[in-house]
Amino acid sequence: MISSDVIRGYNDTIILSLLIQGDSYGYEISRNIRTITNEQYIIKETTLYSAFARLEKNGYIESYYGEETQGKRRTYYRITPKGIEYYREKCKEWNLTKNVINKFVKELDDNGSY
Repeated sequence: MISSDVIRGYNDTIILSLLIQGDSYGYEISRNIRTITNEQYIIKETTLYSAFARLEKNGYIESYYGEETQGKRRTYYRITPKGIEYYREKCKEWNLTKNVINKFVKELDDNGSY
């Protein structure tokens, strides 16, 4: 399982990548993250809803109520054009970060050498 500390800065990117594929709601997004990562990353509900609030406040997503006929109405989220641009920036940032970290993270042999 991935530590939430390691991935914290990319929760927004993960959420936006799912919303680019189509509007969705909290539970479905959480389930998709679990499924796509083969249960290696499970986003906490509080983390997810904090991210929704932050993304909406910054204009990257919009929320609306679904048209469910039974039970509680779901809050759906959709990505905005500003959110798509932010997602692109975060992807560029990730590629740079990955390139830098890969220069330091290497497999060691049994003797502790590269």
